[in-house]
Amino acid sequence: MNGSMLARKPPMGWNSWNTFGNAIHEALIRETADAFISEGLLDAGYEYVVIDDLWEADERVDGRLTWDREKFPNGIPALADYIHEKGLKFGIYSCAGSHTCAGKPASYGYEEVDAKTFAEWGVDFLKYDFCYAPPGVDGPQLYQRMGQALRTCGRPILFSLCEWGRHDPWTWGAKVGGHMWRTTGDIHDNWESILKIGFEQQAGLHPYAGPGRWNDPDMLVVGMYGKGNVARGGCTDAEYRSHFTLWCLLASPLMIGCDVRAMNDATRAILLNAEAIAVNQDPLGRQGYRVGKVAWAREIADVWAKPLHDGSIAVGMFNLGARDGRRVAVAWESLGLHDRQPCRVRDLWTHEDLGVFTRSFTTRVDQHDVAFVRLTPIFEA
Repeated sequence: MNGSMLARKPPMGWNSWNTFGNAIHEALIRETADAFISEGLLDAGYEYVVIDDLWEADERVDGRLTWDREKFPNGIPALADYIHEKGLKFGIYSCAGSHTCAGKPASYGYEEVDAKTFAEWGVDFLKYDFCYAPPGVDGPQLYQRMGQALRTCGRPILFSLCEWGRHDPWTWGAKVGGHMWRTTGDIHDNWESILKIGFEQQAGLHPYAGPGRWNDPDMLVVGMYGKGNVARGGCTDAEYRSHFTLWCLLASPLMIGCDVRAMNDATRAILLNAEAIAVNQDPLGRQGYRVGKVAWAREIADVWAKPLHDGSIAVGMFNLGARDGRRVAVAWESLGLHDRQPCRVRDLWTHEDLGVFTRSFTTRVDQHDVAFVRLTPIFEA
């Protein structure tokens, strides 16, 4: 079945790994699906509920993958049905090697049977890892094998490649049937990881993204606060706001990693910000790019921009340094606008119209925080 219409916009959902790791079980996933409804996540656009590694039994049965009976007593197909009944989509995990990263049976040599099994179970999303790859077989070959199997499995399944950017998957991911591909190693819940994975490693990748093919700098850590499977110190709300803003500008998949059953108000305000999500989901499908980086000793201002379908431009003005109140500016010239072009400026975090400006816009930004604005050119009738 043709999956070409999948992921026309960056996928949005939740993955179990960042918070729960090995602690996944059926009741948790059902409760997470319930929270998608009660917390307004589905209404905001989040639709995929994905279980990561360690859902599997230790051995195949009659050549087929099966689930851990203690963790999932009613079975994966019943769980998929429950999630579908909520109006959500169900995702699962496997690996291109002989074993998953946690040592469970994986899909090398079983690509066709596993793809058909996933289709029979009602899977809508496959995260496909890269551990225990056989020697002498490169990444593109392994992912092409599963990509071909998914195209003929009888069900549209979004294919998420997770080989950590080792073989530049942005150059070949779409060719092997991928809809999104990891560009980096695993994210951790701290500011240093966000800086490395987001601000350092995504620059220059924007030509490779677009509708149906997305660069993936890994899942969100918003709202984890140093708790969970990838916790490494946690972040402040300002750092989580910068993290989410950059992922929206990058047209990255927005896969939540926190426990959505227990979000606080600050986490809700970030993950449910409709104006920020609209930038990420903009139908033009352009990935944002860096337009300016200024350093004063160890103080750094970083500015990223994303063109939008209506001619407006979303701009993130980041203070990556440790000093509050740093003045950060964006010049029209750096955005391809004429200096005399009047633009209406709207703050996408405070949801306020800030006025009409020409030439540039400057604002004060506190440490590790961001000003996220939308510039809309005004043309005379």
